[in-house]
Amino acid sequence: MSDGITIRILGDFGPFSRIGKSIGYQVFYAGQSFLIDCGSPLFHEISGHELKMMDGLFITHCHDDHKRWFTDLALFYRYARDIKKRLLLITAEDIHTELMKASSPALDRSLSPDSKMVIDIPADDYIQHRMLGPRAKYRIVKQYEGDGKTGMHVLDSAGRSVEPDKAKIVVSRQTGRLRMLFKDPDYGEWIEPESFYPFSSTTFYEADRNSFQYAGGLTVDAVKAPVWHGVPAIGLGITTPHEKVFFSSDTIHNQNLWKALHTEKRSQRLGSMSRTEFESSAVLMGDINDYIERGWSEERYREAVRAFEDAIVIHDVAMCDSVVHTDYERLDETGLARERTLLTHSPDRITSEWVLCDVGKTIRIKGMEFYEVVGEHICPMDADIYMKDVGKYFVGYKRNNGRYRVYEKDGLLSVSRDAIRDDGAEFLYMVDLYEDISGRYFPKVEESEAQYLQRPDGKVERIEFTGDGCRGKEVEDHRGRVSRKPLPVLSDSTDIPKPRA
Repeated sequence: MSDGITIRILGDFGPFSRIGKSIGYQVFYAGQSFLIDCGSPLFHEISGHELKMMDGLFITHCHDDHKRWFTDLALFYRYARDIKKRLLLITAEDIHTELMKASSPALDRSLSPDSKMVIDIPADDYIQHRMLGPRAKYRIVKQYEGDGKTGMHVLDSAGRSVEPDKAKIVVSRQTGRLRMLFKDPDYGEWIEPESFYPFSSTTFYEADRNSFQYAGGLTVDAVKAPVWHGVPAIGLGITTPHEKVFFSSDTIHNQNLWKALHTEKRSQRLGSMSRTEFESSAVLMGDINDYIERGWSEERYREAVRAFEDAIVIHDVAMCDSVVHTDYERLDETGLARERTLLTHSPDRITSEWVLCDVGKTIRIKGMEFYEVVGEHICPMDADIYMKDVGKYFVGYKRNNGRYRVYEKDGLLSVSRDAIRDDGAEFLYMVDLYEDISGRYFPKVEESEAQYLQRPDGKVERIEFTGDGCRGKEVEDHRGRVSRKPLPVLSDSTDIPKPRA
């Protein structure tokens, strides 16, 4: 078996976090490394040398918590004197378009080398874009038509105009954004193709999936079917001869919702427009949802349901009532396997029976199992609960005489030392809690005048504050003692760069 895929968590907090790390991952395989998203503060988490040596950047969508440091990284590649290459950006066609629009104010002009002129700079001077996922066969373009007039058209891949009985342009009254309305030939219904079809559909997409290949048999594919987030977004399927990992990116993952999207037929709302006027119009002004007759194809639904099979999944999670993320209390409706799922993008405070990612952790995926890299070892992640609490990370193991009680209310978990709760929460079981510091476990400190501190040499002390100052005592790691597997497993490889202190 191979050494597996190693993933360093650079950021995994939600978009409104007080911690402010946002989203980012560094992936290592067979001596290569690449980034997935760059919302976390890269220059704090990764050395400049690592950034220069990396083998590409994948972007899943254009929300700032996933791409906030993109322009800084592009400028770094242009102006750092010892970098002789452009930033390799690997993403889907529509995400690349949106990213260039968002980034152009920071990148499209600068001063000349002698600082005497303001010059225009094309994006290609900074960035080498590699297509990930198929190209669309149809697109909206604006064409100059003479006499100062510009017309909007839907063109096919050969550059021919598409008749309005097959495709239309809808101009949003709210934003002015142009969106395509398309007549599906099988359903005979009007749909929005970017939402309706998976990447595997050759009705709207070209057959070439534009996979990205790395040495050693690692392949990265763009996957759209299970990703439902509003803005153009993709998930990433990473496969090796022995591993399969799926980054779902941000999405609301709910199979009941997905089924409704493909089964429910909508009625068009044409208002005062006649059916003849609608059918003959090439451009419409209004809300595209007035004209869409079905959200998803059955093909997209079937592909979405199968997307996470036989894979380790890194999946976003929210607490409750999220419109664009998966709520923790509805994870059972996702079809995800708990033993193969790591939750990410979680709030500052959350208690979970599913494994939580955390900034600074390094995950090793070998075959169909995942471990945490701790020093020169890889250790199982086998706690009964995982808890984030505004910058601190805890694990809990069930004990009949545990010091802490786990409660559940409305599908959400909480931990308390209280034996009686008057808020309607249901008691589940007892646990002992341990604070996780760099992958090592130390009994949770309850006293307000004490805390743990990791020294520069990596050892941990319990610090107690008194009226005369403070005193510290080195403490022992409990992980090997409490884990269900008595000893950590020796790592196959120790060439992963160490996190920055």
